Amino acid sequence: MMDLTTIFCDVDDFCKEHVMKERVEKKCLGDGKRHRNRARSLSCSEIMTLLICFHASHYRNFKHFYQDPVSVYWREFFPRLVSYNRLVEMTPTVLLPLWAYLKSRLDTPTGISYVDSRKVAVCGTKRISRNRVFSDTAKLGKSSMGWFFGFKLHLIINEKGGLLAVKITTGNEDDRSPVRAMTEGIRGQLFGDKGYLSHQLFEDLLQRGLQLITTIKKNMKNRLMPLVDKILLRKRSIIETVNGQLKNISPIEPTRHRSPFNFMVNIVCGLIAYNF
Repeated sequence: MMDLTTIFCDVDDFCKEHVMKERVEKKCLGDGKRHRNRARSLSCSEIMTLLICFHASHYRNFKHFYQDPVSVYWREFFPRLVSYNRLVEMTPTVLLPLWAYLKSRLDTPTGISYVDSRKVAVCGTKRISRNRVFSDTAKLGKSSMGWFFGFKLHLIINEKGGLLAVKITTGNEDDRSPVRAMTEGIRGQLFGDKGYLSHQLFEDLLQRGLQLITTIKKNMKNRLMPLVDKILLRKRSIIETVNGQLKNISPIEPTRHRSPFNFMVNIVCGLIAYNF
């Protein structure tokens, strides 16, 4: 479990420096429904802290997390604590500050980078035809584990595991499509699996000083590669470990979202918790 005070101080300093209170309240995102314009009892930084701590707590259900450690043991730290339903209503209002905070915590490129994507399903396969929350946004895609309905989370990390770039696309998006935009400002070598094989993508990245190195398919001829590159390519499992942590520690893939905004908040908070 991460230190609550450390997280809150870091988040609060960011909010005070980069996110003015008036801008957050005026530009906050809503769910399209009419609500009473009640004043918030919890500050923006307090809501962000609670959401981030949940993703580092090993709890699988946010309601259980809020009713157990937060309401029982953390009430002295949050004297103006609200009900669970009220907090869920306020969650979409911190999406923009959370995204800005995540961007500010991205690591520095080191010359060695790894790229990969993972599925983020929004419902079970048997409930695809009945899903209404994401019927206009999510798409049907296929991964190594089979068909799913939802989105893809694309990540680029350095050899230390630090996040360099993040992008979320629909489930039917090709893994190679967002690579050009995600690698802006990244130089050196980029390692990926055979899903990123593309001569045109290789040429485009090489012109910007980034060499794309991937594994090859079984029906392709083997090619000469320096020993150092072979070793670094084998270490691509580090990004698989990151995806495993996002799945097993930060529950970024619950399948019963009631709001697209809360879905996005859930993913961003999981990435922030990983960065800590």
